Amino acid sequence: MGGHEQDFIQKAFDTNWIVPLGPNVDGFEEDLSAYVGENRHVVALTSGTAALHLGLMMLGVKAHDEVICQSFTFAASAFPIVYLGGKPVFVDSEKDTWNMDPVILREAILDRFKKTGKYPKAVIAVHLYGMPAKINEIIEVASQYGIPVLEDAAEALGATLNGQQCGTFGRLGVLSFNGNKIITTSGGGALICRTKEESIKAMYYATQARESELHYQHTEIGYNYRLSNICAGIGRGQMMVLNEHMARRREIFSLYYNGLSGLKGITVKDKPSEEYQPNCWLTCILVNPEETGFDREDLRLKLEANNIESRPFWKPMHLQPVFEAAPYYGNGISGHLFDEGLCLPSGSMLTNSEVEKVINTIKTLY
Repeated sequence: MGGHEQDFIQKAFDTNWIVPLGPNVDGFEEDLSAYVGENRHVVALTSGTAALHLGLMMLGVKAHDEVICQSFTFAASAFPIVYLGGKPVFVDSEKDTWNMDPVILREAILDRFKKTGKYPKAVIAVHLYGMPAKINEIIEVASQYGIPVLEDAAEALGATLNGQQCGTFGRLGVLSFNGNKIITTSGGGALICRTKEESIKAMYYATQARESELHYQHTEIGYNYRLSNICAGIGRGQMMVLNEHMARRREIFSLYYNGLSGLKGITVKDKPSEEYQPNCWLTCILVNPEETGFDREDLRLKLEANNIESRPFWKPMHLQPVFEAAPYYGNGISGHLFDEGLCLPSGSMLTNSEVEKVINTIKTLY
């Protein structure tokens, strides 16, 4: 917390604005719209998952429609497809950013058309761990077949590609403010829209699709997805320290990169070029057991024994039991990343000495 969150929360209590609307919600949406730029309109919601759900609805996804989704991601990227009765189709990653491979995406689109006679209804591309995807190439491929891209920037607020904010490239974009993200509202998310009309439609669906009648009138199915004025107050305070948090995350990444780069078999994931400016939400490493003499799990347990929490990478969706029957198009990269990958402690409040403790603990395995 930066300190100003409590000011916004107190004002909400003082004015009795506790419900899922009010000045903090309006202000938080305005703050986010100004931050991401590109004349986008942002709708504050209860979670990033809710934003993905509404985003797919806005793109017209219905029962039995196929939606292509990045396989190497958190499950929340794929679950909303199923909420709508759709069918996920998973595409593997490329090695430069670890995000969706545009070449495999084209193969998947063409093969789905060959097998079903229809193109997928949408593509969900993810900026994993705060690293921008090859989003321009992904959109170029999808647009050739008339397929809109829903951009999952849940982990990538503040990350840019060629100076443009992640979440503003696709037809719609998604942000998350869950407790572990670079800023938090304790729980929350947002949908980034291109037009005011789209944002109004998203608000409509997020408030139980209530029509503008004196009585409660409904012609469509809606959801209870609007962010509360209290949580939005936290968000307003967090926006005041977002750049500070991001700068600290990048400092932490540099400490890890410099401290671990000389160790045989350890690769610290860096940006592929200067065009890519990740927010460094998490610092991620790969452990090659053939070179290190120990594997990712050996390292995780060693860190745990020293009271240091680390986490394996997301298990790819095509390897999850719940999606075992879903089509998958891949090259094995995401499976390899899952086998060797570990997320190191990266929180904005970490001290330099704590980062040094992590580095020194890793070195003891040698």
